[in-house]
Amino acid sequence: MRIASTVAAGLGLTGLLTGAVPALAQPAPPAPAPSASATPARHAAPPADTAHRHQRLAWGPCSSDQPELRAAGAECTRVRVPLDYAEPTGRTIQIAVSRVRAKDPRERRGILLSNPGGPGGPGLAYTLSLRESLGAVADRYDLIGFDPRFLGESSPIRCAPPAPVAEPGPTSSPRADFAESVRAAQDTARRCGEHGDNAELLPHASTRNVARDMDTIRSVLGERKTSYYGVSYGADLGAVYSQLFPERVDRIVIDSSTDPAASQYELFQRAGRPLEESLDEWAGWAAGHEAEYRLGSTPAAVRAAVQRVLDHAERRPLVVDGVRLNAPLLRLVLRQFIQHQEHNPVLASVVRDLMAADAGTLTEPGPELGGMLELLGSPDLADSMVGGALFMCGDGGWPAGGWPTEPATYWRNMQRSRATQPVFGPFANNIIAPCAFWRTKPREAGTPIGNDVPVLMLQARRDNNVPYEGALALHRKLTGSRLVTAEIRSHGVFGRGAEGLTPVPCADQAVRDYLAGGALPEQDLTCAPVGSER
Repeated sequence: MRIASTVAAGLGLTGLLTGAVPALAQPAPPAPAPSASATPARHAAPPADTAHRHQRLAWGPCSSDQPELRAAGAECTRVRVPLDYAEPTGRTIQIAVSRVRAKDPRERRGILLSNPGGPGGPGLAYTLSLRESLGAVADRYDLIGFDPRFLGESSPIRCAPPAPVAEPGPTSSPRADFAESVRAAQDTARRCGEHGDNAELLPHASTRNVARDMDTIRSVLGERKTSYYGVSYGADLGAVYSQLFPERVDRIVIDSSTDPAASQYELFQRAGRPLEESLDEWAGWAAGHEAEYRLGSTPAAVRAAVQRVLDHAERRPLVVDGVRLNAPLLRLVLRQFIQHQEHNPVLASVVRDLMAADAGTLTEPGPELGGMLELLGSPDLADSMVGGALFMCGDGGWPAGGWPTEPATYWRNMQRSRATQPVFGPFANNIIAPCAFWRTKPREAGTPIGNDVPVLMLQARRDNNVPYEGALALHRKLTGSRLVTAEIRSHGVFGRGAEGLTPVPCADQAVRDYLAGGALPEQDLTCAPVGSER
């Protein structure tokens, strides 16, 4: 799950940090007024249990919170879906949907939906953001964005506001830090479970229901098939859609996916090893730039410097610009900057500042660390990350589920991990989400994977968020898939150039060719290392 500027400290914290922070605290804007482009009414009433698939849409301007969509001339609407698809005539909720029409109706292929990951990321403008990387291919689709149920401008789930979080004290310990993460998880579960009518809503926050909502959008738009791009959690969502609605699939592209045999907690744990390997890789780079950053002249010396800062912070949190940073927060900061190889200089600058703070010589943090402190201090941060908890705790199986219920299990795993994963093991094994204390139970199990629907898969070989082995496991289950491997350290492969990162041209071209209507590659592909494309 690709990280932009998102961090989450309120949950304990989530490591699936991609996409924008969901605006759960914002009220949903009123539905736009009907326009001339509204779908005409049907002459015959549909059966009651399928009425949601035959509704009349009212398209209008997108809300003022969507400047990119408004600038692109998009139109927005609300699609009514069942809260519970097992009771299709019962309570309904609304899904916010956007549309940018295909440029030339004669060249139009159909609709392209997307999801930016998370879980918990809103996506109303996300498909539009793919347009630069897709190039002319984007002109052949109606670009359809949507906020998944309960997020963004869709019918929201709101939790009670959190109490002010106490700043870490002048001294601490690993056990005290863990106790605070347990307290935060319990508080989030309580605030969400007891607020309003959330007890009725929360069991229906599931990936399977988001996939069903996607198919309702397809049906309401009058389309036979759906094309889709999803990254990270969005990739897993695309795989679920391909299993639930195989006959409705046109072109599916999934980028940075996970092992369908693993629980969400296991997926977090499995990130520990590649995170340590990425730190080794970065330490080698930093040692080669010792004259600039002065972190150490060998990789071992650089790693030792990082470890010293963490060891000290576990006893006495660092003070940076008047803010105390304990070891869990430092691990989170390191985690944020290790994902992409292009961020090596940023991570080096942050570590240099942390070393100076540890020594008591830092007068002012650099812009990288300063920006992170500003984000960590945001009063809306805890609530903004509740969106991730909704689906991590609401799914009964892959791509989520499987959370231990006893805090002692997390503590034991954290301590065991220190022997081989001293920097990131305590992070990856922590009580990252509040699911151990969630007040409602999932309504369904996970989605079994195993059909031959054509799917184009992308994965970075050195992804330290969702490890490469997980994508291989999903690839074997999706017997009709082809896998494009990028030899880089990255989370997310397609469209890196549009994000200011080094592009992977052969992966970008494979996506464009496939979405343009071409066949899947005849065999799996490996893209040459970035910078050596031939």
